[in-house]
Amino acid sequence: MTDHPFRFGVTLFDVGSRSAWRARAREVEDLGYDVLQVADHLGMAAPFPALVAAADVTSIRLGTFVLNAGILHPAYLAREVADVYRLTDGRLELGLGAGYVPAEFEAVGAPFGTAGERLRKLEAILTETRTLLAAEDGNPQPPIMLGGAGDRMLRLAGREADIFSFSIAAGMTEGLAPEEAFARRVQVLREAAGDRFDDVELNLFVAALGESEDKLDLAVIRQASGLDDAQLVQLPGVLVGSPREIADRLLRYREEFGVSYISVLEPHMSAFAEVIRHLR
Repeated sequence: MTDHPFRFGVTLFDVGSRSAWRARAREVEDLGYDVLQVADHLGMAAPFPALVAAADVTSIRLGTFVLNAGILHPAYLAREVADVYRLTDGRLELGLGAGYVPAEFEAVGAPFGTAGERLRKLEAILTETRTLLAAEDGNPQPPIMLGGAGDRMLRLAGREADIFSFSIAAGMTEGLAPEEAFARRVQVLREAAGDRFDDVELNLFVAALGESEDKLDLAVIRQASGLDDAQLVQLPGVLVGSPREIADRLLRYREEFGVSYISVLEPHMSAFAEVIRHLR
């Protein structure tokens, strides 16, 4: 069990026009979400300008979910973070990841490298960015979210993160049932965090949502995971059932795993709002 209250985030994909973006930002807040999030992928919205624009018409928190640290430089990142923090009145949550799409590294001429190399780059970016932000007027230090599923990322998060987001892969370990795999990863984070574990907010990324299995779009995670559909629907990040049934499942996750912060993708925004109503 965790003392953290439930929080809910939604990731929006495209800006569109100024008026359309502002309207969708207002809708996110009106539906009961606590955080408007923007991912960091080529072809999607540019995170920082989108969040600043959303700040003008909302009072909720605003997050990057998550930036690809492998293509960033701390000097430029710290400058962006400091001003976005100020322009959003301190509502920014800074989400960082190691990057996992080779084409995005190729687009900026950066080596993709090994998982270990990308993780070391993430740690270096985080350390230097925090140092630079500490020297800024007003000490603009947003909470840090790290995201992923690997043990090395979990151990880094245990030392450094305010929030950890479990990716869909957190429920995937050969030879283990999905919830057993997820519980194991929570335990790795707990051991790495030690006395500060209760201060780390646990976020679950929801990849699919539907009232029944036949209404789920599992194509992407089926291909990435190699699991069959019967296994996929047991993943913590795949939610099946009525709003009340899903709410009960999330209450159990909060009790058993300490997960209190749930993030969904824009296509699920309206459907998941019905779940939120059962958890307020």
